[in-house]
Amino acid sequence: MAGGRQITMEIFKSKFKALGTDVEIQLVVSLEKDAEKAKNDLELSKQQYLKFEKIFSRFDEESELSKLNNNLNDFSTSSVEMTEIIKSSIFYYHQCEKLFDPRVIDFLNNIGYYESFHSKNFFKGKKFIENKPNEVDLEQDLKIENEKILFFRKMDFSGIAKGYITDKIAKFLIDCGWKNFLIDSGGDMYAKGVDEEDQPWRIGVEGISEEKILFSLTNKAVATSGISRRKWEVENKKVHHIINPQSPNNFNFDLKSVSVIAQNTQEADVWAKTLFLMGKEKGIEYSRNHDIPALFLHYNGNVSISAKAKEFLI
Repeated sequence: MAGGRQITMEIFKSKFKALGTDVEIQLVVSLEKDAEKAKNDLELSKQQYLKFEKIFSRFDEESELSKLNNNLNDFSTSSVEMTEIIKSSIFYYHQCEKLFDPRVIDFLNNIGYYESFHSKNFFKGKKFIENKPNEVDLEQDLKIENEKILFFRKMDFSGIAKGYITDKIAKFLIDCGWKNFLIDSGGDMYAKGVDEEDQPWRIGVEGISEEKILFSLTNKAVATSGISRRKWEVENKKVHHIINPQSPNNFNFDLKSVSVIAQNTQEADVWAKTLFLMGKEKGIEYSRNHDIPALFLHYNGNVSISAKAKEFLI
């Protein structure tokens, strides 16, 4: 209440495409004083996404990543963001039993994912090329020295970039003074504060009815990694985009998706992919033994939820 009057809170939304996916930002706004600021900050957030896309997209020949991939064996000046994501990638490479590995770009290219999945020619004329597992650790294929970067192999940071960028946008909005918002970067989500009804944000999981599963989140992230949208056939072999770098010719189809709740979106993003790559049985066991809040949607439609994830269920 303010001066005896109820303050009206509403949701202002911004929807757009970036990072090869649908992005939606929701701000909880006081119509009396924040409407114009909300519109401005939502537009600034969109511009930030587009800036990050110019850094990390592997399908944009002018992106910073593409330029690094086309300049192997030579040092190149890098942005702060690229340096940060490389350092995070090396950290998670070792944290996640080397299942998280940005060198999968060669494996993706060899199964036909060398152009955007939304390209009209994506499903035409693809050939399957056998992949060999990486023989050396990640830090032997890239180096950082004096704010310069050296790639010995091509890299793709899409396995961590959406989470990283979502966290950057969340920090931007917090710095702008927003206390309540929800960011959804194609399934990588950060929930800050509460919704317009002063309740924790209610988050569903793609492929599961909200009548069955709904998370209640405040100041938490959730990321989903799955194959519902990006699977195809190459020379009669079923493949998808989540590749195990230790066994790059074998594709797991016992899970549709894995969702992980964490303090930040980058962490949730990486662990969702890692648990998916472990496969149903090992992933479920690992999440239980390491207290990871995780939900596993089996390919047959069944659901497994870790004890830690159950704490967030409505």
